[in-house]
Amino acid sequence: MSVTLKRRSAEPEFEAALARLQELAREQAERLGPYAEVARDNAARRFRQARGWTAPRLENAAERVEDTVAPRVANLLVQAAQKVEPEPPKRLFLRGRRAGGRRVPRTLIVVGVAAAGAAAVYGVVRMRQSAQEAEWQESLRQAREQVRDTVTAKAREARETLRGQDSEGAEQSTDGSPGAAKDHNGRIPN
Repeated sequence: MSVTLKRRSAEPEFEAALARLQELAREQAERLGPYAEVARDNAARRFRQARGWTAPRLENAAERVEDTVAPRVANLLVQAAQKVEPEPPKRLFLRGRRAGGRRVPRTLIVVGVAAAGAAAVYGVVRMRQSAQEAEWQESLRQAREQVRDTVTAKAREARETLRGQDSEGAEQSTDGSPGAAKDHNGRIPN
């Protein structure tokens, strides 16, 4: 028998096996589809709950930062401005003096104060962002745990339901009827 004939004789068996597997996959998809929809809906609901739980806490954190950190930074800026401010000028315009009687350029003073203010503002913004990020990460971790717990509980319920169906099928198979001993896929065990 040639190789080509052997291949042609094996193709119908292969196609039949492939068709059986495809049918089995369709059956499983139909059987498990509702579980996937329920899990998706539960996850979406839990995610909305987590966002609802997180939003007020973020607002509270922002208010705490405004109430506690902002006044401290303002006081630091006022103190820095007082330290940087030169002695009152003898004349009407600002004139800074270094040791030795040489004049400090006004631009240098203004740039120094602006840099100190920018650094303070940057520090406040970074502190606020890190506080918000820490709370967000904690909320996200809790939401993940809730989703994981929900999915685990649903999987246990499904497993217990299937075990209950297994025990019912085993009780029915003892009556001796030929169609009673079937597994979950509808096949008769050997």
